[in-house]
Amino acid sequence: MPILVFGSLNMDLVAQVPRLPQAGETLLGTGFATVPGGKGANQAVAAARLGAPTTMVGRVGNDSFGPLLCDSLRAAGVNTDLVVADHGPSGVALIAVDGVGENQIVVVPGANGHVDASDVGRLPLTAEPSVLLMQFEIPLMAVQAAAERASDHLVIVDPAPARADLPASFYGLIDILTPNQTEASQLTGVEVHDVATAMEAAQILRQRGTSIVIVKLGSQGAVAVSKSEVFHLPAFQVAAVDTVAAGDAFNGGLAVALWEGQSLRESMTWASAVAALSVMNAGAQPSMPTREQVEDFLGSHSS
Repeated sequence: MPILVFGSLNMDLVAQVPRLPQAGETLLGTGFATVPGGKGANQAVAAARLGAPTTMVGRVGNDSFGPLLCDSLRAAGVNTDLVVADHGPSGVALIAVDGVGENQIVVVPGANGHVDASDVGRLPLTAEPSVLLMQFEIPLMAVQAAAERASDHLVIVDPAPARADLPASFYGLIDILTPNQTEASQLTGVEVHDVATAMEAAQILRQRGTSIVIVKLGSQGAVAVSKSEVFHLPAFQVAAVDTVAAGDAFNGGLAVALWEGQSLRESMTWASAVAALSVMNAGAQPSMPTREQVEDFLGSHSS
C-alpha cells in the first residue's frame, strides 16, 4: 500500500469562541461541532482525497465515536481494515477556535494510548515502496518500532505533540521530520519565531541523524534542511477560517507528492497548497481538499 498512516483517530469536540481563553477564564462560545479528527486520521484523509491509495492503522474505542471515525475515513477513500476496536473510549480532542482561526487543543488519547507491538505487526509493509506517515498521538514505543520495521520505506514523522524523551537513536530511523515552530522549539531549545531561527533548529535536528527536516511556520511558510539543500518556501497567502489540521494537511500532501516522485521543493509546494486550502474551510477532515482543487489552486497561483 503506497501511503500507510500509523497513528491516532480522535473525535474533535470543537467550540467556536470570540477569542482564546486565558487561564481560569470562562468564555461564552458562539458555536459547537463534533468532527472526526486525530492527526493520523486527518493525514490519511488528506492523502486519500489527493488520490493516493491510503491505509490507516490504529485503534478506536467501543463507544459511539468509533464507528463514526471509521465511517469518515471510508467516505474519504481510506482503507480501514486495519483499524481495530479497543475496549474503552475513543480518543477525543477538545478544541477552541477563535475568530481569526487560531486554536487551542487538548487531546485525551483513549484507545490511541493502547497502540502497541501488535499494531506494529499489522502494518502491511511489502516489497512495494511505500510511505509510512506517523505522529506522536500514539505511544512512542510503537512509533519507534514501526520506524524500525519500515527501514526500507520512506518514513515521515510529524513530532506532534512534541516530547522531550526522544532517545538519540530515534532520529536516525526517520527520513523526514516535520515539526511546526512550537515543536521545533521544544525539541531543540531554540526559540523558533522566524525563518532564521527555524533554519537553526532544523540544522540541529538534522545533525541528530534525520535525513531531512522541515519546520512548518504557518503563515511564514516552511524551511527545509537536507544534505544537499537548505531553503525557505513562502506560504500561500489566503484568508484563514480554521487552522485546525493545517499541519496534517501539509503532511498528507507531502507524503503523496514524494510518493509520486516529485522533488523535495516541489513536494513542499504541493503540501503548502493543500494546507492553504484546508485553512480556508472549517473542521479537520472536512477541510481536506481534493486533487482537482489543489491543481486548480496551484494553477491560479503560479508565477
